[in-house]
Formats: sequence, C-alpha cells, structure tokens
Amino acid sequence: MDFLISSAHAAAPAQQGGGMEFFIMIGIFFAIMYFMIIRPQTKRAKQHKALIDSLSKGDEVIVTGGLLGKIRGLDENFVTIEIANGVEVQVQRQAVTSVMPKGTMKK
Repeated sequence: MDFLISSAHAAAPAQQGGGMEFFIMIGIFFAIMYFMIIRPQTKRAKQHKALIDSLSKGDEVIVTGGLLGKIRGLDENFVTIEIANGVEVQVQRQAVTSVMPKGTMKK
C-alpha cells in the first residue's frame, strides 16, 4: 500500500491540536451567529411590538393573510378591521404586519 501514501507522510506523528484554539473558534462562530441571526431577529421583534402597541382606531393596516382594512375597534388581544362596507373581521393584534398611510383604502 506504499504506492498511495508516501512513507514519510505515513510515518509522521499526528499533530496535537491545542484546546484553546478550539474554544476560540467556537467563540468566533457564536459571535457570527449572534450578529447575523439573533440580534436582527430581536430587533425585528421589538419593532413589531412597537407597531402593535401604537395601533389606534382609523389606522389602515395589512394583516398576515394580506387583507387590507381600517381598524374599527381595539381590544387587549384582538383588533376589529373593516375590510369592506359593512364587513368587519376580528384578528389577533399580532396578525397586523404593517400600518399603511391614510387614504390607501379607496372606497
């Protein structure tokens, strides 16, 4: 089997890796994960919470399902949205994804 691996390569002792290098590499990977995934996700969650807390009657909003409507009533957990003349639906506050500028809904 000497034709696949040279004798000098096969006879060389394996290098012993330092444990400190491993921990440094793990730390670097954690830092990358934090700044690329965890931090932006928490920032978006804070922005969404601020959006939900700032809802008021008359706001025109888009909900998760893509419905566009005007807020007619607010509750602690639910929002009543008018999506057409005389058609109102209730959705959870968390379902509101964005607030649109006034006048977006044309009737």
